[in-house]
Amino acid sequence: MFTDEEIARLRSFPEISREELIRFFTLTAADVEFIDPGRGRGPADRLGLAVQLCALPWLGFVPADVASAPAAAVACLSERLRVSVGELARYGGREQTRSTHLQQVARYLGRRSARELERTELEEFLPARVMEHDSPSLLFRLACEHLISSRVIRPGMVTLLERVAAARAAAGRETHGRVAHLPTPVLVAELDDLLLVDAESSARPR
Repeated sequence: MFTDEEIARLRSFPEISREELIRFFTLTAADVEFIDPGRGRGPADRLGLAVQLCALPWLGFVPADVASAPAAAVACLSERLRVSVGELARYGGREQTRSTHLQQVARYLGRRSARELERTELEEFLPARVMEHDSPSLLFRLACEHLISSRVIRPGMVTLLERVAAARAAAGRETHGRVAHLPTPVLVAELDDLLLVDAESSARPR
């Protein structure tokens, strides 16, 4: 469905607009309390946690390379938390730190992981969309939007692409089942006649 370059882009932070910056990277007093250093977090962990906290509602997932978040977003958070922008480069040296923070952020925001129940919901959502749109990229975007609206963390790219591919295959079988009775022997013969070329007329100069 996608090239390696497109998949890498979909796994990463996109460019951010001013509206998105204001909407998703403005920390509330409750957010700051959640990130509070009184919980034993150093500056790097505080800034990295803040990026995850803001990225999850924005994208529906958090890219693995948290330090690659848009510079404008990081600057906004660093000013609010009074932490140097450079601290983010030191964040997440241990993968367990990033995953633990993501779990804490998900609980704080009331987001669900893509467990089997949510995957089943997605499998019920996609077939109807496939009957309307066959574009893989559009279906992928609609699936992501559905997960965000359902407050479900986007699963891995491979998992989600498999769901889209399965839905497209099922839609193809459904479409074939609906039209299989239409091509009667007479209709097939008439359509085949349209493909016959008149050798005499085709040989005439134009």
